[in-house]
Amino acid sequence: MGKVAFITGVTGQDGSYLAEFLLDKGYEVHGLVRRTSLEVKLRIDHIYKGPHARTNKFHVHYGDMTDSLNLFRLLGEIKPDEVYNL
Repeated sequence: MGKVAFITGVTGQDGSYLAEFLLDKGYEVHGLVRRTSLEVKLRIDHIYKGPHARTNKFHVHYGDMTDSLNLFRLLGEIKPDEVYNL
């Protein structure tokens, strides 16, 4: 099984490039997206296939860095090998 990465700020320029890079390396990538963000997820639309895609190795989770309970829950469920806080 390949490595798993968790990226906060995945909709930003650096986060989207990092997600693409890690996917190309065979990682399963989980990205944190703010629910309240007005920003359209244009930078990740080409790699996000939706929550029900069978071959999808890129997963989006909605949340906020100030919600520590949600972050701990996500990290416990995902069990990432690497965490990138952008």
